[in-house]
Amino acid sequence: MFSSEARPQTWAGTRGASPSEHKKWVEVFKACDEGNKGYLSREDFKVAIVMLFGYKPSKIEANSMMTSINPNTSGILLEEFLNIVRKKKEAQLFWNETRHIFSAFDRHYQGYLTLEDFQKAFRLVAPRLPERSVLDVFREVDQDSDGFVSFGDFEIAINYGQKEVKKSSYCELFGTSWDD
Repeated sequence: MFSSEARPQTWAGTRGASPSEHKKWVEVFKACDEGNKGYLSREDFKVAIVMLFGYKPSKIEANSMMTSINPNTSGILLEEFLNIVRKKKEAQLFWNETRHIFSAFDRHYQGYLTLEDFQKAFRLVAPRLPERSVLDVFREVDQDSDGFVSFGDFEIAINYGQKEVKKSSYCELFGTSWDD
């Protein structure tokens, strides 16, 4: 109905956010902008993160966010704030999905996965996959080769898989290899 040019500039920085989330983020920005400066100082930013995510960002995280902004400003502008919040939300959702998948594999709630857990899961979702392939996947994911896959090992494998999918999609799209 509306072209992307007709949308307010602030909406472009929050792709994937619902209108109610976007509104909430803008309201939090305004509530935390002490003195209506038009930007969030380091302390304002910390309060905003507490309001939205329920934790106080570490000094390292706050410094990272403050250095990623335009050096000509004294703080984080609304557009930058919306972009930061969107990225944090996406990362949080991805972590939650990864945890959910891991928990589905961890049928005995042990906090780790065994080869047997992998075999049962793959039998359910890919019954025709050769047993050798399941063993290869397990060995690949078991980073320290101790016969157990921790959530950390699993998360690394999922993240690596995401990067490989993105790389292969890029290569397919542009008809090139990643090494070019």
